[in-house]
This record gives sequence, C-alpha cells and structure tokens, in this order.
Amino acid sequence: MRLGVCGMIPSDFRQTNAAHLEAIKALGLSGAAFHYAGDQLDQISEADCQAVRATFAAAGMDLVQFGIGYGECLFDPDENIRRTVIGKIERGIEVSRQLGSIACLIRTGSLNPAGAYAPARENLTPSARAQLVSTLKTIAAKAEAEHVDVVIETHLLTIMGSPEINRDVIDAVGSARMSVVMDYVNHFQNLDQVYDNAARLEHIFSIMNPISVLGHCKDIKLSPGLVLHIDEEIPGDGELDLAAALRLWHEAHPDGYMLLEHLPNEKYPRAAENTLKVIKEAGIPLH
Repeated sequence: MRLGVCGMIPSDFRQTNAAHLEAIKALGLSGAAFHYAGDQLDQISEADCQAVRATFAAAGMDLVQFGIGYGECLFDPDENIRRTVIGKIERGIEVSRQLGSIACLIRTGSLNPAGAYAPARENLTPSARAQLVSTLKTIAAKAEAEHVDVVIETHLLTIMGSPEINRDVIDAVGSARMSVVMDYVNHFQNLDQVYDNAARLEHIFSIMNPISVLGHCKDIKLSPGLVLHIDEEIPGDGELDLAAALRLWHEAHPDGYMLLEHLPNEKYPRAAENTLKVIKEAGIPLH
C-alpha cells in the first residue's frame, strides 16, 4: 500500500512549492491531495495545472486526489441546480486530468439545506436514489471521456449511508470510472460495531474494497453525551484495529493509497508516525 495526506498544501493549490512537498515527504509519506472550490475552477488554466504537476514530479510525489468543493445536491429535484453542479464537476474532472491526479473526489450532497452531511428524510426515498444514479451516470460519461477516475465520499448520514447502498448505487451507474472512497470510519453506526470493530471492518471492506480505488485513513473515538457521538480521531489514538483495516486495504489494493485527513497541519506528524508504526508492526509492505 501507499500512504499520503490530504492537507499540508496551500488553500490555493497553485501556490504549492517544493518546500510543501518536502515537508510531507519528511513524514514518510509519498502522496498528497487537495481540494478547490468548484465555482472558481474556471480560473484554473491548463498551464497552472502543468506547473503543479511538474512540482509534484520534481519532488517524486504522487498527486493522489483532487477534490471539488460545492454546496449543491446531486439529486436535487430542481433541474437547474443539478445542471449547475454537474457543470462544476465536469470542469473539475477536466482539471483533474490536467493535474494528473489519481482520482477526482465528489460528494452526493443532501436535501437538508444545512449541508452535504446533514441528514434528511427526503434523502432516503426511491426517487432520490433514482435521481442520484441518473446524475452520476452523466458525470461518469464525462469521466470516461476524460479518462479520469471519480470517487464519491460516502457517509452514514448521507444518501449513500451504508456499504450495501454504496455497492448498489455503483452497480446501477455501471461505469468503471465511478467508485467510492474507502472511508471506513464513515460507516460505523452503533456502539456494538465500534467495540467489535474487527468484524465491522471485515464487513465494510468485503463490500467496498471492490468498488474503491483510494481510501482515507482515520480512527474513531466515542465522545460523551446523552446521544451517540462517534467522532474521528488521529489514527492509532482511537478505538479501531487500525492494523486490520490497513491489512484489508493492502490485500485488495497493494498499490493503493490511504490518505490521512481532517487534521490541522500540526497533528499530521503524529498521525503519520502512528500509522507508519502500525504498518511496520503489521508487516504490511509500504512503498
């Protein structure tokens, strides 16, 4: 397997320089990733992308994931909203190709105006699922034309809330260019699954490994409160059998990337150190 980070890059990725990438390499990582606002992608030129691509190549680093930021929902009933977000994603796919990133990241959004990961009863209707599949088919056609792999970020609070739904949606889209992120932390649903997490990890990976091309490496902690709080944690500092997760990933994707993410820059050294220690002790090949 390979290990990288989504972070430690300037918010405007065009400002990435050798020093940023050398800082990432110094942590023992071989790849990096970043996001950019979808409504600003028209400002990105092919020359910008070629310059960033050359910076990565000179540093011997992989550009793993290019994420597109947007607030719209892919299955919004309003056709104009769907047309707008599809346009942003199609432009993002073009930028991903120009950058030479391993994959282009998108998310489904939600019919809850509070945000993409805010739950809504309307997200779970058959009509919402059908519209999502239709939109993803349009996006997949663009991905196929550009020879770009698109990965969907899924989560238990979204329309793609379980490994089984992920599999069914990807099957319905029917494109080799469309897959999901192996973000295993996003699919723990209750206390039993967290405390008996080896079994839950086996289940998640058995279904999602065949439909994933890259993953996100995180851990879980349970936070206090009168309702269930399953929160993200620095890898190695939480409840999960991280060695089991990384072994399952490597067995299916020996050249595939896991990305550290969702941490402030000052915490990535600990995240990398912990994860590399687990990889070494588990005897998982890393390159």
